[in-house]
Amino acid sequence: MTIETRAVMESEFPDWLRATATGFLQPPTPSAEEIAARRTGVDLSRTFGAFDDGRCVATYRTFAQRLTVVGGATVPSNAITNVSVSPTHRRRGLLSRLMTADLAVAKERGDAVASLVSAEYPIYGRFGFGPATWITEWEIDLPRTGLDRRWAGPADGGRIDLVDPADVRVLGPQLHERLAAVRPGTVSRTERWWQVSTGALKVPSQPLKEQFYAVYRPADGQVDGLLAYQCDDHWGRAKQPQNTAQVSEMIALNPAAERALWNYVCSVDWVTTLRSGHRAPDDLLPRLLPDPRAAKVHTHADLLWLRVLDVVRALEARTYDVSATLVLEIHDGLGLSSGRYRLEVSEQGAHCTRTTDSADLTLDVRELGALYLGDESALRLVELGTLEEHGAGAARMAERVFRTPKRPWCPDVF
Repeated sequence: MTIETRAVMESEFPDWLRATATGFLQPPTPSAEEIAARRTGVDLSRTFGAFDDGRCVATYRTFAQRLTVVGGATVPSNAITNVSVSPTHRRRGLLSRLMTADLAVAKERGDAVASLVSAEYPIYGRFGFGPATWITEWEIDLPRTGLDRRWAGPADGGRIDLVDPADVRVLGPQLHERLAAVRPGTVSRTERWWQVSTGALKVPSQPLKEQFYAVYRPADGQVDGLLAYQCDDHWGRAKQPQNTAQVSEMIALNPAAERALWNYVCSVDWVTTLRSGHRAPDDLLPRLLPDPRAAKVHTHADLLWLRVLDVVRALEARTYDVSATLVLEIHDGLGLSSGRYRLEVSEQGAHCTRTTDSADLTLDVRELGALYLGDESALRLVELGTLEEHGAGAARMAERVFRTPKRPWCPDVF
């Protein structure tokens, strides 16, 4: 029979949830509680499946998202999640059918970009996505750091306070909005996100171990940082504590908040190992330690992938630190963003238009996604053979145009 790809109906949601769990190798039979909890976070008009003889065999879902770009503005993004194909139906083009149709709708809707977190690296480049942000997680041997474990609070007149989950649901969104205003790569969070992450809304398949929450307040009393962490309970044979603290969230709006929160969690009694959680690769953490060698990289990987849908809107939304003009020839296998664009930038803003002028650079739309937030190097792309330079100095100019001093960072997996 012909496999049908379409939006999911209300009565099909449990089957769609089963197919999603199957694709992610999770227990495939959702409980009534699981179905109810999941349903509240899903817009069925943006939830799609592939159906073979009435059974869901591939899944795909999107939701509205705001992405912070260089300079602090946000653009609308088509956030993609819950992508799966059942092992019985691989290599039949189901993902291609679902994604190609959805990206065309997203462009028509007015989304500047599409975004996702890729479980497997090779999949999404062929749809025009490029890795735009990376994360690093450190594991820290706390006795080796050289920090004074007797630390009793910030030396800047501020303070650390433990707070409850209900406090986090009030303070967290405000802090995150302040972070999003200054950190490219940050994506919007919903009220539901805060409810799930703090345990107010329980999803059976995502059991949440109760966490500790700490906030940093400078001398003026305003909350400038939030830390969430949990600890295990492990003791050595000599009756010595050998516990690990796992950080799940840190929002630090300035170096003082970052220093204070790291010093706090590195000095908790009985904790000998700290896992930092997903941080920006240029995070201050290792260099905050008297002995940075106490921190070893546990994970370093791509996180947020971007696909530019509206070249003009995307490039005009971000800021630039130089005055320059570049003509970009964009190749797009799906035909959504193909064309030649003249980009004129200065510290006062950007202007981008279609043009018939000769191109300075030729690149695939996936490379534009990687360059967009300032993390990728145009010069490196030339060396890799994925960006073609037509005039001497064009790639070096693109390096100056797109690169940013501080690396973009996306704290969230979605």
